[in-house]
Amino acid sequence: MQREEFVQQLWLDYIHRHPDVGALRLWPMDAPAEYHTLLTLNHGPFAARELVPTLAHLGFRPTQHYAMADRGLLVTLLAPPDEGAWLVLAELQPGTLSRQPRERLAALVNQTHPQDARGQNLLARGRPWPMPDWNTYSLLDGAHPLAGWLAVMGPSMHHVGFDCERLGSNLADLDGELAKAGLAGNPDRYHGVFPVSPLLEYRFYPTCSQRLAFADGDEHRIDLGGLALVQKCLSNDHERAVELLLPHHTRCEIG
Repeated sequence: MQREEFVQQLWLDYIHRHPDVGALRLWPMDAPAEYHTLLTLNHGPFAARELVPTLAHLGFRPTQHYAMADRGLLVTLLAPPDEGAWLVLAELQPGTLSRQPRERLAALVNQTHPQDARGQNLLARGRPWPMPDWNTYSLLDGAHPLAGWLAVMGPSMHHVGFDCERLGSNLADLDGELAKAGLAGNPDRYHGVFPVSPLLEYRFYPTCSQRLAFADGDEHRIDLGGLALVQKCLSNDHERAVELLLPHHTRCEIG
């Protein structure tokens, strides 16, 4: 698999889950994303230590690591070889969950067929284990919203981020246009998968909830992710916006 094919698969899987984003016409269809937030968990072949070498083989270079103990997350920033979208690989640490949800999540993930635990597209092929029942999802969501999300979605793209400057616009104007399109932005920089640095202006737009069928056949609406807009506070900064995305105090070294 080539990098372009992998990124295209990520995008197609994402807009299939978020048709309201796919229907947006506020910027060109080929407008470059600033980053793709990929959510996974520290378990077997889905752990970051297993995924990062595969992503590096596709041309993404790991640059920085971040630890967010309050969220039970380790985050790796991966740079492409060109001006394309970076990857923000967020790894949930199941060990931070209490015993019952941790064991319930492990039991679910362990049902993955061996063939679905191999290959270069583990992050773009959908949920590799059976759909949980509603009670299991509710337990995991209550323990940690990202654990519930992973249970029903599998390791995959949670949201895409766009840099307003690269879209040739500004956050205020795009925020107004997205509101007209039915997407309400949340300016809380702690809203989403990870906290966002004060060096960026930020909005997170949850997409419309989707009705999903759970293991017992009952259907429920749940939130599946969203869309983010960022804008550098200092326009003369030569770094990419994604390089300023995560708070500096969360940066760490991983041996």
